[in-house]
Amino acid sequence: MGFVPQNANIFTSMTVEENLEMGAFIREDDISGTMEQVYDLFPILREKRRRAAGELSGGQRQQVAVGRALMTEPKVLMLDEPTAGVSPIVMDELFDRIIEVSRTGIPILMVEQNARQALEIADRGYVLVQGANAHTGTGRELLADPEVRRSFLGG
Repeated sequence: MGFVPQNANIFTSMTVEENLEMGAFIREDDISGTMEQVYDLFPILREKRRRAAGELSGGQRQQVAVGRALMTEPKVLMLDEPTAGVSPIVMDELFDRIIEVSRTGIPILMVEQNARQALEIADRGYVLVQGANAHTGTGRELLADPEVRRSFLGG
């Protein structure tokens, strides 16, 4: 299982490449193929692979964190607020990359405050109210539900 926490999810003093290598520290096989897949998914990381991760923008740091989790070759990827604190443009890009990861066959479990955008890409959604499941359905069903729209999506 790969996990990307919301905060403190990279090693800021290490390079991008070192961060990715840390994701594969338990692997005993050749990681170069997985590293190339991560660089293909996040091309900016290839460009900045020798830079300290702490010098990157918030969105680029999130890409490093997701890339590091993918280096474990997870059976499932868990993302906690992957778009927290990033600009709307970067948010759209991160959601695009999440869709690409999903298309590789890796199931993704994501907690996300941006409910509308998360439901637009979700196969299945759960709306929690005070820690309890209040609504369940496909992303499309929840987006169309009048109560969900009124209470959680601004109409």
